[in-house]
Amino acid sequence: FQGVNSGAAWGTIPLSLFAVFQLMFAIITPGLVVGAVAERIRFTAYILFIVLFAIFVYSPLAHWTWHADGILFKMGVLDFAGGTVVHISAGMAALAGALVLKRRRSHLEHKEVPPANIPYVLIGTGLLWFGWFGFNAGSALGANALAVSAFITTNIAAGSAGLSWMFFDAARGKKPSVLGFCIGAVVGLVAITPGAGFVSIPSSIFIGVFAAIVSNLVVSWKQKTSLDDTLDVFPCHGVGGMVGMLLTGVFATKTVNGAGADGLLYGNPEFFFTQLKGMVLVVVFSFVVSFVIFKLINLILPIRVTADEEEEGLDASQHNEKYSQGTLIVAGQEVSND
Repeated sequence: FQGVNSGAAWGTIPLSLFAVFQLMFAIITPGLVVGAVAERIRFTAYILFIVLFAIFVYSPLAHWTWHADGILFKMGVLDFAGGTVVHISAGMAALAGALVLKRRRSHLEHKEVPPANIPYVLIGTGLLWFGWFGFNAGSALGANALAVSAFITTNIAAGSAGLSWMFFDAARGKKPSVLGFCIGAVVGLVAITPGAGFVSIPSSIFIGVFAAIVSNLVVSWKQKTSLDDTLDVFPCHGVGGMVGMLLTGVFATKTVNGAGADGLLYGNPEFFFTQLKGMVLVVVFSFVVSFVIFKLINLILPIRVTADEEEEGLDASQHNEKYSQGTLIVAGQEVSND
């Protein structure tokens, strides 16, 4: 917070408040990455990763994208609330981490693992959905028409993506599920993030639908490979962010935000290719630097827990936090809670 004071940073927004808002973006990004390497990364290694990632990946990208002297800013790349800075960078770092740490020992065979707790998934999705309004609408930096537009496009994209994921599963012979809706909704939230304050409400519907279908296909592909991305961070955040960046290049319009640009749909193909070039730069930079960080950490200390620690579970082996073992009464029968 050196040099941060109560003076205005943007309109009536104090610089100190803006700094706190940006800190939220900075800490959530490595928080997404850990979802790809859960159940096998050593806690101390992850803490070191947070520090190095923040310095060598997140901070450069934030400067490139949102500072007037940044490379992407000067190129004309638009990212309203972190499609590149947060989601693409997290998705590519997640891919790098999953490749370095390899598969969990309990997932060496290709098999579908059922979700552990659907009610918790629903609660988590609701919290994310609600919090995303602050993420996207808050990036307007004011209580104004632009913030309202970003709020609505965020909600519409999430809902349309959730329904699209569920119906696309059904069209492919799978069962429509609450889990599918929740995953799709998160993908929609990711995809609308770069364009929330630049695209119209009807456009947000298409962004949600298209992002859900593309990410769904990437998840299906991933399940056929040896890539063990525990929470599908790369397909949902990485790919979702890429789709969002490209579709911002298609659907952006100055009628929504005069400070933005007109996209491909409005007769400006140059802006679409600007978004494409910016996206490729972020993808390559995030993956390469994150991969190097993971490899470097592994030289300093073992990045992966031992086989015994992994089998015991990281809550117990890394933090000595064990859950009580007891019995549950299900349909009149006692079931061991092991």
